[in-house]
Amino acid sequence: MPLSPARDAGRPRYLQIADDLSQQIEEALGDPEAKLRPGEKVPSEADLMDRYSVAQGTVRKAMTELRTRGLVETHHGRGSFVRKAPPVQRKSSDRFRRSHRKAGKAAYLAEAEQSGAKPSVRVLFVGQVEAPTEVAARLGLDPGARVLARRRLYYSDGIPTEEATSYLPWDLAESIPLLREENPGPGGIYARIEERGDLLKEFRETVRVRLASKEEQSALSLSPGAPVIHLTRDAQIESGRVVEVCDTLMSADQFVLEYRIPAGD
Repeated sequence: MPLSPARDAGRPRYLQIADDLSQQIEEALGDPEAKLRPGEKVPSEADLMDRYSVAQGTVRKAMTELRTRGLVETHHGRGSFVRKAPPVQRKSSDRFRRSHRKAGKAAYLAEAEQSGAKPSVRVLFVGQVEAPTEVAARLGLDPGARVLARRRLYYSDGIPTEEATSYLPWDLAESIPLLREENPGPGGIYARIEERGDLLKEFRETVRVRLASKEEQSALSLSPGAPVIHLTRDAQIESGRVVEVCDTLMSADQFVLEYRIPAGD
């Protein structure tokens, strides 16, 4: 497929291809007959190599660029597809509102619905484990202390986007039996904690970005070399006690993190 010499002069070939495919994706939004509409599969590597007369490595770099731009998503064993919906907008000032819990919505479900996606969750494990060293320190427990672990895999429109493991002190889990159930009820575990009279006061999040491991690539259907957001959150009640540490891995191209920071003292 010929590309514009004037537009592409001096640009690497993979960027030329990415620009061309980006334009086709944009133009397809208003054309029901177009091939690169949202949700449609992107041509295979072999097809793109033939179409643009380039090597496999060039095509792969072009696809990486499209994923970086948030235009396509790649799923292991299935191929690449034009993104159907924008990333989930995760707003620090909104996602843990008490009003969401009172309405029976856990944080992930509330934010996914706001983005227009259809959320779902699969519980992978609920049970007693030995707290990882960092988790024990955050919870103010001795190394090796027993805690309740709740591991979940979250989906947006049927696509896995986030895997999260919550760790809670075992004495808290014993005093609130629903915390040990796969489905803790409307509003999630935070609603159950507050029902006991322990109102949540503050959430503290630590955010890192790194490349996904092979295991994480498999869990979130990511391509090799794909980035993940590694987010660790502490939930603190009014007494100052941390009642949950949540270790979360998020597909980096599926989320936009938004934080409000007061400008005053």
